[in-house]
Amino acid sequence: MALITCEYFSDELNMMRSMRVILPQNVNAKNGINGEQARHGNLPVLYLLNGLSEDDSSWVRRTSIERYAMKWGLAVVMPNGERSWYADAVYGYNYYSHIAYEVPRIAQSFFPISAAREDNYIAGVSMGGYGALKIGLLNPDCFSVAASLSGALDITRRYEGIEDVKYVNELKNIFGSLENITGSDNDLLSLLERCDPAAAPKILQCCGTGDFLYGMNQSFRHKAQSLKFDLDYWENEGGHFWELWDQEIQNVLRRIPVPRG
Repeated sequence: MALITCEYFSDELNMMRSMRVILPQNVNAKNGINGEQARHGNLPVLYLLNGLSEDDSSWVRRTSIERYAMKWGLAVVMPNGERSWYADAVYGYNYYSHIAYEVPRIAQSFFPISAAREDNYIAGVSMGGYGALKIGLLNPDCFSVAASLSGALDITRRYEGIEDVKYVNELKNIFGSLENITGSDNDLLSLLERCDPAAAPKILQCCGTGDFLYGMNQSFRHKAQSLKFDLDYWENEGGHFWELWDQEIQNVLRRIPVPRG
């Protein structure tokens, strides 16, 4: 595998940005890794989003995603979502537009990755799980699978009981008031009601029963199931930890219909 740090200019954000990219590589040396050889042509690609306190290096630093991707001959693009909640902020930057539209366009121009819906998948952890499902549901013609690991899937509840004034102000800068979120494209439960389940990407969702976000994951799960979305849900006994997500990203990859050969 090739691990690339790609620095580029974002017109959407009007600043330099970075993304980490994993690409399959044909190798002859025996290096202790069993995996699939790199395929020719445009590669299937997973866009993998970071959580609130992370960046574009988090997945490669805290998991073995490079080794897992090699098994499937899969490209992985990891942009830096900052603390953006993958939203076009009321007072701030347009990170939703940057990650949903600009990053795939730039990545496709630089690397041999496919633009076809059936070859494009998006996933994320915590805040990134929220972002992956929001981007997937709003762009069903671009992604065939959207996956959330321990996602913060009911953003309206992130305002509840918060005593950290800086964090409350941060949320207000991004979303405005709570009333601005409810019923908008930033409200995943409302978004489920307005999306066509037949056209939506397949949803993969997992969460630990000891995770502080477990309750909102259940709300999303039950809403998606009641509306007949194609949802594959599973859970474990863990909490909100990278040790758990290193295991669960493997379960996500097993469930993604990556074309073989």
